[in-house]
Amino acid sequence: QYQLVESGGGLVQPGGSLKLACVASGFNSEDYGIGWFRQAPGKEREGVSCISTAEYETYYTDSVKGRFTIARDGAKNTVYLEMKSLKPEDTAVYFCAATVLSNGGLVDGQISESEFDWWGQGTQVTVAS
Repeated sequence: QYQLVESGGGLVQPGGSLKLACVASGFNSEDYGIGWFRQAPGKEREGVSCISTAEYETYYTDSVKGRFTIARDGAKNTVYLEMKSLKPEDTAVYFCAATVLSNGGLVDGQISESEFDWWGQGTQVTVAS
């Protein structure tokens, strides 16, 4: 059974940092593209970042470039999303997901949510003073 479990969310002040973890079980996450998504209240879910398989190529949506970093730890079967310089608009439930696409889930240069078949339950990130 494929399972993804996110952790690391919480309440942080603007300008602060958090590091989210996505732990996979039941499969080798290095064989799958992994994406991070977020959904703010009243808004649609959006793709934030993704990482490919063999070459560990990464993608970031424009609003998080330079602030977020996605990385794999194969030994721990885990993908991290390190978030720095957090802003109130980063407040959302963050989800990780897995796709069979080796490029990390990109279609026409954008993260395609429909390409992801396995999802975690999400972790809440709140940025507020």
